[in-house]
Amino acid sequence: MRGKDVAKTVIIVLLVLWAVYALWPTYKFWTIDPEQKETMEAEGTLYELTNKAIKMGLDLQGGMYLVLEVDLPALVDQLARNKDDQFEEIIEASKEELNVSTENFMAILRRNFNQGNIPLNRYWGERGDSERKIVNDLEDEARSAMTRSLQKLRNRIDRFGVSEPNISPLGSRRILIALPGISDPEQAKELIQSTALLEFKMLKDPEVFTDVIEKIDNALAQERGARTPEEMEVAEADTAAQESEQKPSQDKVISVSELFGEEEPTPVETEEGDTSLVVDEQIFEENPFLALLRDTRRYGHNVSVPIENVTAVDRIIQRGDIQRLVPSDAEFLWGSEPFNIADRTYRELFLLKKEAELTGQYLTDARVTIGSDVQSAGQPEVHFSLNRQGARIFSRVTGANIGKLMAIVLDNRVVEDAVIQTKIPDGRSRITGISDMDKAKMVSIVLEVGALPAPVEIIQERTIGPSLGQDSITRGRYSALIGMCIVVVFMILYYRMSGMIADVALLLNLLFLLAILAQFRFTLTLPGVAGIVLTIGMAVDANVLVFERIREELKTGKTVRASIDAGYARAFRTILDANVTTLLTALVLYQFGTGPIRGFAVTLSIGIVVSMFTALVVTRLIFTHITARRTLTRLSI
Repeated sequence: MRGKDVAKTVIIVLLVLWAVYALWPTYKFWTIDPEQKETMEAEGTLYELTNKAIKMGLDLQGGMYLVLEVDLPALVDQLARNKDDQFEEIIEASKEELNVSTENFMAILRRNFNQGNIPLNRYWGERGDSERKIVNDLEDEARSAMTRSLQKLRNRIDRFGVSEPNISPLGSRRILIALPGISDPEQAKELIQSTALLEFKMLKDPEVFTDVIEKIDNALAQERGARTPEEMEVAEADTAAQESEQKPSQDKVISVSELFGEEEPTPVETEEGDTSLVVDEQIFEENPFLALLRDTRRYGHNVSVPIENVTAVDRIIQRGDIQRLVPSDAEFLWGSEPFNIADRTYRELFLLKKEAELTGQYLTDARVTIGSDVQSAGQPEVHFSLNRQGARIFSRVTGANIGKLMAIVLDNRVVEDAVIQTKIPDGRSRITGISDMDKAKMVSIVLEVGALPAPVEIIQERTIGPSLGQDSITRGRYSALIGMCIVVVFMILYYRMSGMIADVALLLNLLFLLAILAQFRFTLTLPGVAGIVLTIGMAVDANVLVFERIREELKTGKTVRASIDAGYARAFRTILDANVTTLLTALVLYQFGTGPIRGFAVTLSIGIVVSMFTALVVTRLIFTHITARRTLTRLSI
């Protein structure tokens, strides 16, 4: 045997050993029983095994598929200054037009401002900036927001611990996210959609809050015809007396239509999923808004709302006429977590200053700990630190507001409010009152990674259960095995011993293909399985061309060895041309395709390269070994 053939033999043997080594973790992971898997997970050794095994795509192991859309109108709104009622009206009109139009939002916005003869530089840019410059700057900000959103979402998901996520842009405003193997879809959605806007806001004085509530109550009572304007002063005195007495409420269940009137269209559902409200029967007729609220000060809270009433109260305070009763520098916000008193669930309602004293842009660190003081002992907390500039601002704000209430607001929900006892100079604080450890971890992740530059909305969602993924794996495995068995049997029946040599090359082709997927951390998807099945059929195509050529050479009277040499030499160009053409097609699919198409292109590309090696090198070497030992007068082909 020539030295070159010996070297080829050694290389092939080493490749087989490497393939077995690369696929061993995959075999072990797929054959491990559930109890042993739980033990390894507890010991921390399962992650290493999973990391070395072939990665399964979303369609094989289950998970979540989302398409997000960056809220461009909200971003443009955030970038504006000196906002007034006219600005809000144009923004709302532009949003409504965007929902029914295919036109670009910036074009709609520009046209609406032009129709009102309002220059864009009143709200964006500088006084002397042209409309073109302002529009270009806003479009640049939109592109930047898309890029930053992609990066921050990747960072959040990486910290969340999802293996092999797929996060990629879809056009100029949309983002595709595939999360294979996700165990808690709702928590993942909350993590992704959370803008992580952290703000420190001062609460309005209790007297201001009470005054606003009374005004809303009077407006709603007058609307329902419960009292005339002349009776308002008496009602206000009665309200003050009721507050001082703090009588326990006598709850009564009513429908939403009873509150808003019979002419109200189909009522919206409450947080509990029905259309029932719980009101204080003693005061409902005279004080319809107050009847929806509860005084929970004795339980460590302030004004709270039974969970059944939250949607109705929110609907009332968001009305334009009611908003005019609220001070221009104030806003209503809800508490982040509901709480229970006896057998009823409540959510707290706050009145805060609109302008934040401090935002999360100064935050440098956020970590989860377990509370150790009396109030939060054993409960999860998020401790965070601010940078030097943030610490200076925090020190100044706390020093100037000792004895007043400050709220920590995350994504427009109040997570904590407390009285400022003393000046805080070191820029360190904490968030308490978080319901569980998973929620605390999520809060720390979004705070540390940072806020999204613009809100994102889920416009498409698809969840694939593990059972469907397992069914896909089973069917894919059966299809590959059945296809391989058909090819193996056909080659043996048609080409006899030479067919058996081609079948050996086919098995090695599959072994090398799977080993490459495992070694280089490729993700196997259902289309990828289809690519493997197609590769099985294509793997023997080259051998068919070679064997037919060898048959032709044998018919001319050449010796077996000469016929083999001529068969491989003359079929090589045809095989190379066919495979290179297919490979180029696969590369184009990978370059311009997404997700599943790429999975098909990857397995097909690897399969083509490997099949050329096994068909032209491995089978030729086997024939060389057979003919080198003795001179054959005939070949079983």
